[in-house]
Amino acid sequence: MNTNCALKFIQAINQGDVDGMSSLMTNDHLFTDSQGNNLQGRDKMVEAWKGYFALFADYRIEIEESIEKGSLVCLFGYASATYIDGKTKEHHFWRIPAAWKAIVENEQVKHWQVYADNSVVI
Repeated sequence: MNTNCALKFIQAINQGDVDGMSSLMTNDHLFTDSQGNNLQGRDKMVEAWKGYFALFADYRIEIEESIEKGSLVCLFGYASATYIDGKTKEHHFWRIPAAWKAIVENEQVKHWQVYADNSVVI
């Protein structure tokens, strides 16, 4: 059941649907990036995701495996996107192995954390 919520969240991410993502976040939603930085609050995250999609419009998450234990959902797969080099205007595609942790509460994502070595991205 909680895995379904996390997968709906990913589906909204893959569609660039910030409103759909927002509806699946708790008001006190916490995001933790791969560097350990935190951003808390649904409204802040909506703005952050808009900015991220401005950089990586085709950002996608592919899930190969998931594990659920109570409110904890662990997801494993790949993240990918294309970015445009600001100087050369060249398009660069990246795809990296990644994992995500979701804490689901009342069918909404309370905490979303990404684990990935994104040093190869830019």
